[in-house]
Amino acid sequence: MTSLLFQLVSAFLLLLAPLLTSCQQLLQPVDCSAIYQQDQNKPSGVYTIYPAGEWSAVKVYCDMTSEGGRWTVFQRRMDGTVNFIRGWDQYKTGFGNPAGEYWLGLDNIHYLTNNKTSELLVDMEDFEGNKTFARYSSFSVGAGDGFVLSVSGFINGGAGDSLSYHNGMKFSTFDKDQDNSGGNCASSHMGAFWYNDCHKTNPNGVYQWGTETTLVEVGMDWDDWKDSHYSLKTISMKVRPVL
Repeated sequence: MTSLLFQLVSAFLLLLAPLLTSCQQLLQPVDCSAIYQQDQNKPSGVYTIYPAGEWSAVKVYCDMTSEGGRWTVFQRRMDGTVNFIRGWDQYKTGFGNPAGEYWLGLDNIHYLTNNKTSELLVDMEDFEGNKTFARYSSFSVGAGDGFVLSVSGFINGGAGDSLSYHNGMKFSTFDKDQDNSGGNCASSHMGAFWYNDCHKTNPNGVYQWGTETTLVEVGMDWDDWKDSHYSLKTISMKVRPVL
């Protein structure tokens, strides 16, 4: 009798396991795409995701409308209220306010794009009210001290391709120089990014107001759209898994 009861309980638990896993995924979505799949009527806004499992809760801004929605925003500039001239440790873990300007953190960006095919959307706007975007069908960030950028499959939304130049580069900050230049691009261009020699886009640069006159090539530029002497009004970088 005891043996039969044990077998029945074991069989019940085996049947219950997938349901428990499904419930856990509903309660602990790994990204904004998972939140969207739960309820496609959810609006854009701040949500909690778990990119690396149960103990990795972090608040992010979810874009549920642009290009089909489901985007997890990992970088956003919009008004200059957050200082982006920061060192390696803060770029690794993240900083800012997901309801406004923020950087999600290299660790989390890696978790979001690790072991899955992901795509990238870069939205931007100038001070004249013009909006455009660049999209890439493949995007990932490696692990370790490098957090190497892998990006390809450019799709032009009007902005041109200023990111492919940075493909294959390690991330650099003013206190961790990993670029291909003879100097330190993060210091000379007052930002932090996957600098090459040095950049064609500088989304984490200094927030300025349009054409740069005093400090040049240190603003939030996207060279193939507005050249290297124009600092954008807004720019955001967002990722989602390819379904």
